Parts: sequence; C-alpha cells; structure tokens
Amino acid sequence: MRLRHPTLALLAGAATVLGFAPFQLFPLPLASLALLFGLLAGRRHAGEGFAIGLAWGLGFFVAGVSWLYVALNRFGGMPGPIAAAAIFLFALYLALWPAMAGAAFVKLRSGRAWRDALMAGGVWAIFEWLRGWVFTGFPWLSIAYSQTPPSPMAGYFPYLGVYGTGALLVALAAGLGIMMRKGAVRLGPWSFAALVLLASGAMLRGQSFTTPAGDPLQVALVQTNIQQDLKWQPQRLRDWLDLNLQLVRTHPSSLVVLPESTLPMLAERLPENYLDRLSAAAGPGATVIAGVFTRDGDHIYNTALGLGGDQVQAYAKHHLVPFGEYSPPAFGWFYQLANIPLSDQTPGAPDQPMMKVGDQRLALNICYEDVFGEEIRRRASEATIMVNLSNLAWYGDSFAQPQHLQMARVRAIETGRPMLRATNTGMTAAIAPDGRVTDVLPAFTRGVLEVSVQGMQGETPYMRWGDRAALLLAGLMVFPVLLRRRRR
Repeated sequence: MRLRHPTLALLAGAATVLGFAPFQLFPLPLASLALLFGLLAGRRHAGEGFAIGLAWGLGFFVAGVSWLYVALNRFGGMPGPIAAAAIFLFALYLALWPAMAGAAFVKLRSGRAWRDALMAGGVWAIFEWLRGWVFTGFPWLSIAYSQTPPSPMAGYFPYLGVYGTGALLVALAAGLGIMMRKGAVRLGPWSFAALVLLASGAMLRGQSFTTPAGDPLQVALVQTNIQQDLKWQPQRLRDWLDLNLQLVRTHPSSLVVLPESTLPMLAERLPENYLDRLSAAAGPGATVIAGVFTRDGDHIYNTALGLGGDQVQAYAKHHLVPFGEYSPPAFGWFYQLANIPLSDQTPGAPDQPMMKVGDQRLALNICYEDVFGEEIRRRASEATIMVNLSNLAWYGDSFAQPQHLQMARVRAIETGRPMLRATNTGMTAAIAPDGRVTDVLPAFTRGVLEVSVQGMQGETPYMRWGDRAALLLAGLMVFPVLLRRRRR
C-alpha cells in the first residue's frame, strides 16, 4: 500500500469537518466518503483497510474535536504539550471506529458494486452506533449530523434517526467511490439511485407526525456570557448571583430558562432566600429553571431546578461527561494534571419526571446529553417541549458551539418537538420541530431571547422504533454479503 493513500484519507477526513456547522457544506461528506471507499475498494487485505480508515478518522476527529484543547489547557490548566497529546490520543481512539469499518469493508466486499455499497453503509452505521455506546459513548460528529436542513437527507431523520440516515449517506458515497474506480460509464445507474434517494428525502421533509398541544408558551432564554476563568472565582460569586437576578427581573415571562451551572455553587450554600427571590423576579405564576449543583449526602448532582408554583421541580443530569464530571476507573491521575471544579458528580436517575409549566410538559437535558438520540427520544415521548441547559464556555470561541446546536436540531426533527436552548456563552436558540433555528442569540454576548413556543404531541416513527430501525436497516444492508460468503 502506498503512503499517499493514507495521506489522501487523512486529508479527506479533515476536510469532512467543513460539512458540519458552522460551515454546513453538506455535500462535502459525501465526496469525502466517496474518496475513502474508492481507496478501500482497491485494497485486498483487511489490515490495509484498517490503516486507511484509521487515517481518515484521525484527520476527521483531530480537526473536529480540537476545541477540547481550550478546556484542557486554558481552563483546565493542563500544560500545552500534554493537552495536545491527550487530544491526539482521544482522536486516535475515536478513529478506531472508522478503521474497523474500513477493515470490515475490505474483508467482506464481494466485488459487486451495489452489494458492496449497501454493505458499506450498514457496516459504517454499526460501528458508529458502537462509538455512541461503548464506554458510555461519544457520538459527537456522527456523519449524518452534517445533513441538517437544507440537505434533502434530513427527511430521513424522523424515520431512521442519525445512524440510519448515516447508513444511507455512506451507502450513496460508497457507491460513488466504487463506481468511479470502475469507470465513468458506471455513474449512470448511481446517478439515478442518488436522484431517487435525495428526492425521496426532500419529499419526506414535508411530512409531520406531531400536532400542537395546549397554548403557546412565552419563554425567555437567558445567555449570561460569564467567562469560564471568572465563573468559579469566589470573590465574583455575588456578582454572578446578582446578574442572574437582574436578567430574570428585566425579562419576565411564563418560563425563564437560565444556563447550566448559572449558579456556580451548591444550592445549600446560596444566600438565604435567594431561590425565592429568583423565582419572584420572573413575576406571578412564572417558572424559572436554573442550573445549580445539589447535594444528597455524599452525592453531588448537576441539577436544573424549576422554581415557581407550589413545589420545586428538579432534573439531575443523567449522562455525565467522563473526565469532566466524573473520573472513570483508573484515571484519577488525570485530575492531577487538570483542574476541573466539581468533577466528582453522581448521575441522576434515568426515569425522572417531566417538569410542568401550565399545560406544557418539559423534557430537560443538560449539556451534551442531547447528542444521545436514544435517551432523548425516551424522555421526549411524554413531553411537549424539550429544554437544554448548557455551558460551553469551557471550549472558547470554537466549533463546539455550532456543532452542538446542529445536533440539537437533529433531536428536534427526530422527535417532532421544539427544542429550547439556554447557554452561558452560546448558542442560545429556539429550534422548531422541523429543525429550523427560528431565533438565536449571537455567541459571546449577554442577552435574553424572548420567544413564543408551541408544544407538540404525538410520535414520529423514530420515537416508536428508536435506533432499532437503524440497526435493522444496517443488518439488512450487510446480510446479502454475509449470505454470499457463507454459500461460497
């Protein structure tokens, strides 16, 4: 195998990031994957497929999650070379999944173009699903996230979710790559199949599965814009508490949502009656949701408190971030190199009740919980509106914010429900059930986004089937090749 093949794969992987937000050149991942599978189609040994897939994945993830350097170095205090090495090793781990997909493709391919293209999509979806599950999962930048509207592929999200849509995208790209190796004469059938797939997706985008529930809700989404290196300074805590009070008081609404950890301390250490004052600041009958840390015995929770009405409502973050909110076994040494406040947290229960505001039921999620489609769809089934509280100030002015917003758009499409986002530094936004961002605040500004939101009820096919539909599709795509190998 020539060195130029892994080099081409590495460059193609890095370029794929331009297909995601904030650039959203959604045809680019199709071209990148076509190049990848064109290279793989010329290989005979699984080891070669592994090396090319690893190079593609390394370029993709180094470019795609490089924003982690800001959290580790600037705010976590980790020395620059060590932070860079940590990100490289993390990207290398993530690259193992496309590497295994590449090895499996080379091992299983039959030489029949369409059969191999379908198998490529199925294999890719399986390994991407595993990446989102193994070691609690890291599904960030699953390939189909690049296909938010206006991409016609977005029409498949309510049916197949992000993994099933990714299987179709990869099959289309693999077909292009394989057939270009066989000569341009083969592109006619591929062009017809691509036209059918894209046209079908465009038509499906107009399909609606949910209907309005209750009256529209007047909501104020607060963006406090507190710098991460100032947020945890004890001498500034009073300033931040006063800031939250001021922003709520000057923007009263039926529902006011403040960001994750907007009160950067344990709730038990807040000034006396502070939560009562925060609740009253929104006006009579209003509900305020604020991020704060709570304690139950020796357990600390990343919590969203719902203040207003007869009782306090609460949601404790269930899916915690490894190395940021808890230490995986045998990794205690990591915290000797990085300084991360309140990094020994306990996950909340998986079946916490919805928050209620008037006749609307809110499914809350905190920070990167909304990148796990299967978990979100289970909570959304009982809800009319989804609400995300985040603090991405850890990652500075980077791709992390627009990438996170793009993934939240997919959750809205999959569930047919609006998604509200209140963040510290961005991107605070209201997302319609069809994935459109109806309003958004500029990043790194202090302000309040006031919107009217209509709750929705009903189920999309994805809400009924979850990722089972994607895995079934992937299995059907791989089965013909496996059957042929068994007969041989």
